Amino acid sequence: MFKKILIANRGEIACRVIKTARKMGIKAVAVYSDADRNALHVSMADEAIHIGPPAASESYIVIDKIMDAIRQSGAEAVHPGYGFLSENPKFAEALKKANIAFIGPPVGAIEAMGDKITSKKLAQEANVSTVPGHMDLIEDAEEAVTISNSIGYPVMIKASAGGGGKGMRIAWNDDEAREGFQSSKNEAANSFGDDRIFIEKFVTQPRHIEIQVLADGHGNCIYLGERECSIQRRNQKVIEEAPSPFLDEETRKAMGEQSVALAKAVDYASAGTVEFIVDGDQNFYFLEMNTRLQVEHPVTELITGIDLVEQMIRVAYGEKLAIKQSDVKLNGWAMESRLYAEDPYRNFLPSIGRLTRYRPPAETTHDNGTIVRNDTGVFEGGEISMFYDPMIAKLCTWGKNRAQAIEAMGTALDTFEVEGIGHNLPFLSAVMDHPRFVSGNITTAFIEEEYPEGFEGATLSESVKHELAAIAAVINMIAQLRRTRISGAMTNHKRRVGKNWVVNLDGENFALSMKSKNEGAKVKFSDGNKVKILTDWRPGQKLLKAKINGQPIAVKVAATAGGYELRYRGATVCAQIMSPRMAELNTFMIEKVPADTSKQLLCPMPGLIVSINVKVGDEVQEGQALATVEAMKMENILRAERKTKVSKINAVAGDSLAVDEIIMEFE
Repeated sequence: MFKKILIANRGEIACRVIKTARKMGIKAVAVYSDADRNALHVSMADEAIHIGPPAASESYIVIDKIMDAIRQSGAEAVHPGYGFLSENPKFAEALKKANIAFIGPPVGAIEAMGDKITSKKLAQEANVSTVPGHMDLIEDAEEAVTISNSIGYPVMIKASAGGGGKGMRIAWNDDEAREGFQSSKNEAANSFGDDRIFIEKFVTQPRHIEIQVLADGHGNCIYLGERECSIQRRNQKVIEEAPSPFLDEETRKAMGEQSVALAKAVDYASAGTVEFIVDGDQNFYFLEMNTRLQVEHPVTELITGIDLVEQMIRVAYGEKLAIKQSDVKLNGWAMESRLYAEDPYRNFLPSIGRLTRYRPPAETTHDNGTIVRNDTGVFEGGEISMFYDPMIAKLCTWGKNRAQAIEAMGTALDTFEVEGIGHNLPFLSAVMDHPRFVSGNITTAFIEEEYPEGFEGATLSESVKHELAAIAAVINMIAQLRRTRISGAMTNHKRRVGKNWVVNLDGENFALSMKSKNEGAKVKFSDGNKVKILTDWRPGQKLLKAKINGQPIAVKVAATAGGYELRYRGATVCAQIMSPRMAELNTFMIEKVPADTSKQLLCPMPGLIVSINVKVGDEVQEGQALATVEAMKMENILRAERKTKVSKINAVAGDSLAVDEIIMEFE
């Protein structure tokens, strides 16, 4: 077996590979840029080598720098993780020439399957069902419009060398085809150094389901079931699960056998994923083959018990697969939630900054058999950089069935503490409780259909509102009792804490009375509802764990002026605790009105201005593109919200702006 391997990647996937290498007794070498000098993967590795400036184009995807790091370290093999150089045939060829093992597929398979156009042609030759489309390269935006019309809208514009949602746009008309072609081309050039574009039919009501394959260099190939990856935003996966709640055994077998046939057709060896779009009648169409480890591989590992990274290393060393198709059993259900540094309340725009608090749930097996796993590459005090993908962690849970896996995920998300940056924890929690998701009735349009005006937080039931109001009253009581003990000790005069309170939750009043008990209280509402709370929460703690009427609950708590901010299951509520007299007087308070920014275009995230598409004096229409901002390797087109006239432009292409800086103003 290899004695030392180098991981040509960063973040959570580098940490993930290091864990398996350590388990196998293999030394791991990390590489890092200036921005990653203090990164978690650097500290976890046995040794680390600096490879250049923060930009990936000057460090992580520069083949010569990685090759130099290999020579310095004496590594015998390289694991590329995903992204960066993982599907770059030139890198695999450079390793082959240097007699360094590539922990991935052969160069020929990467070339054949890594190019989406070539892979579709090969899939057709292997009798794999494919999506209708134009497989030849497209030269310019007008040709893209012509082809889109011949295929019929809607269409998907895709980068040939793309992946991870980058270089992909859906177009429903000619204008969107022109814009989508240029943005896809730009993103593809920036992310992959390859700006080739093709177009295919966009299947409506689609589900994104993929098959995990595993092959060795001796002609053996198996499939390890499927993953459902339909919860996506901007064509990038957010929540994955295995198996799919939609497939029957017959369709699973057909998809698996076609995936194996395709892998064998290109002499594939290593772990790989064949992606399909599946319609409502379980017709499936080949999308692409990812010749690498997938981000969502942990859910497959949880339901099969197979360490995919270990298998990749063994295959690269020349070993035969010790697993046969008949050995593969799908056990239970697994969920994965991708925790991103992005703000769901601002259309999932990227967020950067320092993690002032980062406390993931413990990785453990609970008494009921559920499992929690967290693949991460960050730590408390670390910085989320604008130079790389915004993923913070992949939180995974396993249960005996889908309902148990979902409930375990909801609880794990409740106890995941992240502060200092915008993040999508509230959205992930809201999805886990969404009736449509719980039912399994999902498509890739789930986010657009269920949150057409954007995510504004989860809607809480009346029973949950009562529970949160009771929690607010109890933590206020605990804080008051603490203050009375302190002041009483100083003055020799004991203050009393009242029993009757009014809790205002985002404008809705809940009148209640309470009776304190050891480690909690009994709360009775004026409408007759009763809640019994047991908790050992103390003032200053950010996470409250309690039992409400015997059921466990975890709520994030932050002190505010006059009350607390409570975060639970995708909802954030402000709780103001008042005496009955204060509540009566509060009705006369004047509501503060936020500033009017309707005549300004604000930069929605820290980023680089790629283009300004209008000039002063232009009359613009609703939906017209005004500017393009690039952040975390993704381009974001900013559009006019109404018909208006441009009066002032404050930025030019090439400017780096902070969040909420004014790009332009209107009359």
